Amino acid sequence: MLHIVDDEEVLRDSLHWLASSRRIPATVHASAAGFLDALGDPPRFDVQGDCLLLDVRMPDISGVAMFEILTKRGLTQQLPVIFLTGHGDVPMAVDTLKRGAFDFFEKPFNDNALMDRVQEALAASREAFVSAAIHARLATLSGREREVLALILDGKMNKVIADQLNISMRTVEVHRAHIFDKMNVKTAVELARLLK
Repeated sequence: MLHIVDDEEVLRDSLHWLASSRRIPATVHASAAGFLDALGDPPRFDVQGDCLLLDVRMPDISGVAMFEILTKRGLTQQLPVIFLTGHGDVPMAVDTLKRGAFDFFEKPFNDNALMDRVQEALAASREAFVSAAIHARLATLSGREREVLALILDGKMNKVIADQLNISMRTVEVHRAHIFDKMNVKTAVELARLLK
């Protein structure tokens, strides 16, 4: 989902139309506060990826101040930010890029170049979403399950795992079943693919 935050209605509408011409679902917000309310707490992200097109200068909360809020909340990996400005402030652009902004476009911008970057940001967001989901699943594993997992990923058979960890084969089977269930996989091959 592309989130467009700009105080200029004409630009919001134009960007929304541009996104729809590329079949990118988009929402529009007239202010940073409106977007933050819509984002929710905890934030809800789209499995297909999210990207924020953010105007630098807005009346309530500036784009840079909003970027700081998102950065402090650790959201800029799953919600890449592309800044838009009509005020060619190169030092600001460099600073925001150093602090993790995805990109910076000066108005007027090339429509195709902007939408290409939006699609790249959405892809990066999808990757971050999947990575976060995998890490969340890994966090549910017990210490022993992590040990069994490491040996499964090394290609060890249940009997070898049992011998190495000095536990019964039945216990290994139970841990293996729990790991597969928690990681939402059916086979060791799926598990290896997921964690590669």
